[in-house]
Amino acid sequence: MADDMSNAAAYEPNLLARYRGQKPDAPAWFEAAIATPYETHIVAVDGIKIHYQTYGDRTKPGLLLAHGNGAHAHWYDFIAPALAEDYYVVSMTFSGMGDSDWRSTYSFPTFAEEQLAVCEHAGLFEGGRKPVIAAHSFGGFITLHAARKHADKFTGVIIIDSGIRPPDDEWEGPPRRARGNRAYVSLEAALARFRLAPPQPCEHHYIADYIARHSLKQVEADNGQTGWIWKFDPGIFVNFEFSAMSSNLLADVSCHVALMRGQDSELVTDRIWDYMRGLRSEPMDMVSIPNAQHHVLLDQPLAFIEALQTQLKRWDF
Repeated sequence: MADDMSNAAAYEPNLLARYRGQKPDAPAWFEAAIATPYETHIVAVDGIKIHYQTYGDRTKPGLLLAHGNGAHAHWYDFIAPALAEDYYVVSMTFSGMGDSDWRSTYSFPTFAEEQLAVCEHAGLFEGGRKPVIAAHSFGGFITLHAARKHADKFTGVIIIDSGIRPPDDEWEGPPRRARGNRAYVSLEAALARFRLAPPQPCEHHYIADYIARHSLKQVEADNGQTGWIWKFDPGIFVNFEFSAMSSNLLADVSCHVALMRGQDSELVTDRIWDYMRGLRSEPMDMVSIPNAQHHVLLDQPLAFIEALQTQLKRWDF
């Protein structure tokens, strides 16, 4: 199963503006996937409500899906249903993003504890089972923190386009913002401003539109008028410590580890990919998905699903 769309589109900073608030046409597989029922749950971690969704049969092997910076569980709405044929799938939203609550401060250990709490609450550890975590981008670094401390609880982790840079590389992490999210007068105006971070082309506008709609919420302004704002907390990275993203997080993970990336990723280049190959002495599967950049889920969703299924079957958990 492979997506027949290439990633040849040019970068458009306001790629949804042309639709004027209307939904782009989508293929049948996508419409069927997002129509798949799921259950919504909340678990409290240090008094903060963490949102997650569950798909499929709880008696099947467990799979936790974790998103990247500024994203949320709905990034997997078109991915999870295919995986739920063989696995009990849980997609979560970290604090400060999507439909989860905001915190006053954020850290890798706190995000990792949210993962553990979701696994426990969702029943992924029941019956002595050891689930797998598949995590994209920033979520991959969180997952490596969780796996280093709790490797005995997991069969393995699949880290997707999370680039561990050589220590000499200069990088200060995502932009730090202190001001609040702008309120837009209409859903159309807000959707027109949706863009991916880091910037990249996106040929599948129907996926971008779906994600954008789930990234917004309607609010009432002081003047009584309604507006639309992005759900993520703009202050997440104001005081965040990024030094761990340049340390060898792979070395001390005793469960299985697999790495995936978009073959054309600007964050996990061939140089960084080769560097990461030497960070772990134990066997480590490494898969590059063709015609995909950093946002692999959007660029090649069907090929991404196939790659996950192949990796999970290799571990036979």
